[in-house]
Amino acid sequence: MKDFILKSISFVFHPLIMPLLGVLFYFSKTPRFIPEPVMKAKIFSIVILTIILPILLFFLLKTINKVETIYLKKTKERLIPLLINCIIVTLILIRVLPPSEILELYYFFLGILCSTLACFILALFKIKASIHMIAASGFFMFAVALGIHYKININGTIALMMIILGAIATSRLHLKAHTNQELIIGLFTGLFPQLIFVNYWL
Repeated sequence: MKDFILKSISFVFHPLIMPLLGVLFYFSKTPRFIPEPVMKAKIFSIVILTIILPILLFFLLKTINKVETIYLKKTKERLIPLLINCIIVTLILIRVLPPSEILELYYFFLGILCSTLACFILALFKIKASIHMIAASGFFMFAVALGIHYKININGTIALMMIILGAIATSRLHLKAHTNQELIIGLFTGLFPQLIFVNYWL
């Protein structure tokens, strides 16, 4: 039962959904008027590019024996998916969320791009950072920055994210997917780019 719960946590809070959560959180909290058709178009595009397309590409890579599981346990099998993800996020920055439209989300995804590039470079040196922690900590920092930017109370969100970060770390350790060091590297790899880019829109 415990293993099932911890595996469920890793699955539910998979890194693929974190960019979408950031977009949904932004649209739910921003006081700016954004037409509903625009929001729906952005959300639809993000779902296609950050969830559906990566899953399809994963099955392609699995078919040609480039990856074994969606959790990318070996540093070698992380290289191609991370490189593909960099291309996808770059496409989002150019076509879906250019800086002239929604500045906060543009820098959120720019932070995601930097975190992904950092994870790719670490994988080149055979350092395995936790992608789960990268994604969750990046979203956490973005949510905190939004709360400060719009002067809104997001204490509940912060508390929930702290619990989620702890649960993710616990599940990854229990499943022997990562060491403490890999989780810490992942935490800061996701956190720092968002923290740096806050200066450009906060």
